[in-house]
Amino acid sequence: LQVDLWQPSSPFHIVEGTVTDVRVPQNTSRSLLPYLQQANIQYTILISDLQKAIENQTALRSHRNRRSLSEYNYEVYHSLEEIQDWMHHLNKTHSDLVHMFSVGKSYEGRPLFVFKLGKRSRPYKKAVWMDCGIHAREWIGPAFCQWFVREALQTYQTDPAMRKMLTQLYFYIMPVFNVDGYHFSWTNDRFWRKTRSKNTRFRCHGVDANRNWKVKWCDEGASFHPCDDTYCGPFPESEPEVKAVAHFLRKHRKQIKAYLSFHAYAQMLLYPYSYKYATIPNFSCVELAAYNAVNALQSAYGIRYRYGPASSTLYVSSGSSMDWAYKNGIPYAFAFELRDTGHFGFLLPESLIKPTCTETMLAVKNITLHLLKKCH
Repeated sequence: LQVDLWQPSSPFHIVEGTVTDVRVPQNTSRSLLPYLQQANIQYTILISDLQKAIENQTALRSHRNRRSLSEYNYEVYHSLEEIQDWMHHLNKTHSDLVHMFSVGKSYEGRPLFVFKLGKRSRPYKKAVWMDCGIHAREWIGPAFCQWFVREALQTYQTDPAMRKMLTQLYFYIMPVFNVDGYHFSWTNDRFWRKTRSKNTRFRCHGVDANRNWKVKWCDEGASFHPCDDTYCGPFPESEPEVKAVAHFLRKHRKQIKAYLSFHAYAQMLLYPYSYKYATIPNFSCVELAAYNAVNALQSAYGIRYRYGPASSTLYVSSGSSMDWAYKNGIPYAFAFELRDTGHFGFLLPESLIKPTCTETMLAVKNITLHLLKKCH
């Protein structure tokens, strides 16, 4: 039976007692459901007509009037083109706080844009790196990165905490990491996850950009098969997107004190390690930061996040960006798994962008302020 695993991302992680979310074609479900009943496996149908759910979201989009960039709507999902236009616009209109640059080019030749956000108050400042959209179908990620930038620019004058953050730190923000995959998820396959590099032998596209980093590469929780969703690639940093970001982070490793990556979905705040069950040296500081961040997040709408080491909280996976950042000397490395827990899965409705981003914002500010307090 051909199924698309939504949660967990790989069949290796399915053990007795695991809750698994799968997407199945209509004709497959006719044979799958009786099979599950026979095997005495409990199931719930979360979305009975996925095509219709996609169309409902797209229908809203076509009715949307494309207003000017000055009235950019942060409560809808935006195409790659719209996001890049928005970045250019902010670069022009907020040059006091925003500097846009490219760290390289994607497999298909698109620029990999990053914002440097912060007050140019002194020559050397610590920095926080944030990326969204390593996995193409996780649209709430890029929506949050954009939201963060808006909040920073809007509240810089009025919010002392934000002012402190932007005065004492730089934020490097990459709204869409996997630009080719994200574009493809808009044009061809809403549930595309990987990059879009070509594999000549297998005629399968793409590598899991979160299994392609040079840390325990292609060990447990990653696949050697080019057609799998968790394919680790032919070698570490084979993907130009991963190579470009890794190069940038290596170059600035002394300055960057926190690495934050935004994914969906599971409602978790994860920290290293992903690739093994072991305690990181600065566990107490990182654990405290996570605990406080999750509490701050919950204070907005009561949404509870689980937090802990990725390996035991989610599952073991090798070659992840978070582990790599930590191993390369960035003391605070976190991966957020944003809303929800499977009811909408990757199709989180636009009406939930605002609450999701509002609560996540509290967690990110909390982690950032923790960083400035010096716990090592």
